[in-house]
Amino acid sequence: MYPTDRPRRLRTDGIRPLVSESSLSASDLVAPVFVDATTDERVSIESMPGHERVPVDEAVARVEEVRDTGVEAVILFGVPEAKDPTGSRAYAADGVVQRAIRRISAETDAYVVGDVCLCEYTDHGHCGVIEEGAAADPTLTVRNDETLELLAETAVSQADAGADMVAPSAMTDGQVAAIRSALDDAGHEDVALMSYAAKYESAFYGPFRDAADGAPAFGDRRHYQMDPANRREALREARLDAEEGADVLMVKPGLPYLDVVSDLRREFDRPIAAYNVSGEYAMLHAAAEKGWLDLEAVAHESLVSLKRAGADLIVTYFAEDLADRL
Repeated sequence: MYPTDRPRRLRTDGIRPLVSESSLSASDLVAPVFVDATTDERVSIESMPGHERVPVDEAVARVEEVRDTGVEAVILFGVPEAKDPTGSRAYAADGVVQRAIRRISAETDAYVVGDVCLCEYTDHGHCGVIEEGAAADPTLTVRNDETLELLAETAVSQADAGADMVAPSAMTDGQVAAIRSALDDAGHEDVALMSYAAKYESAFYGPFRDAADGAPAFGDRRHYQMDPANRREALREARLDAEEGADVLMVKPGLPYLDVVSDLRREFDRPIAAYNVSGEYAMLHAAAEKGWLDLEAVAHESLVSLKRAGADLIVTYFAEDLADRL
C-alpha cells in the first residue's frame, strides 16, 4: 500500500550534495572585461549593473579584481579610439585589446581569451567587410572570404600580444580554418581556439552592444548569424568548426538555447562552452531590482542549468558575483 521507491530519501541535507548530478565552480567561469581606449577612467555600463569599461591603464587592476574572487579566466572586448570600414584597429599591434593583453599577460596569472571579431572596430558595426552599397540596401551583407583574412590577422595579433586562447565570434564561414592556419604559420601552435560555433541572431545582445559600442549602423546580422528557429543547423556549424580545428565549441546565447548546448554535448568529444549573455544578465538584474527575484539565487540556478545541459565552461557577467558562493 506504500511506495517502495522514495526519491525523497536522497534529498536530505546529509546526502543531497553527494548525489548532486551537476556542480558549478569558479574555475568553470570566464569573466568578460571591457577595455576602452577612449577614456582615462572607468565608465559604468548602465544596462549592465556592476560592470564597467576600463582604460588600458586599469586593465591589470580589473583582471586582478576578477582573480581575487577565484575566477581564473577572462575574455577581453575592446572599444577602439577610432573606427573605419575594415576595422583596422582590431588587428593593429597597438590596438586596445593587444595593449591590454600584453599588460595582463605580463603582470597576472590570468588565462586570457581574446574575442576575435570586427563589429566593435568597424564604422558600420558589422562583423566584417561589407558589400558596396550595403548602407543604402540593408539586404546586402558581409563579404565572407575577404573578412577571413582580417579575422586571421586579428587572431595572430592577439596571440603575438600573449593571448592564451582566441575566440572567433563573427560566424564567418571558414573562420576557424583560416585562423588556425594563420596561428600555426606564425608559430602559435599552442594558442587554443574557442569558436562561437552556434551564435544566434538574438535579441538578447542589446546591453553588450551598449557596453562595446558595437551595434550595427544599419540593417541587422541575420544574414550571417543563425536563425533562432534552427536547431539542427547548429550541429552542422559545430561539426564544420570541429573539423577545421576548434578546441572548444561555444553556444551563444546560453539560456534560450539549452537544447543546442545539450545537442553539442552529445555529439562532440571536446569541451562545450555556453555564453550567458548580457541580456540574460540584465533581465535578472531588472527583476531583482523590482524585488521580484532573488538575484544570487536565480543567477546560480541559471548557470547550473547550463552545466546540466552539458556546458563545461561558461562565459558570464555573473562570474564575480557568484564566485564567493561557489
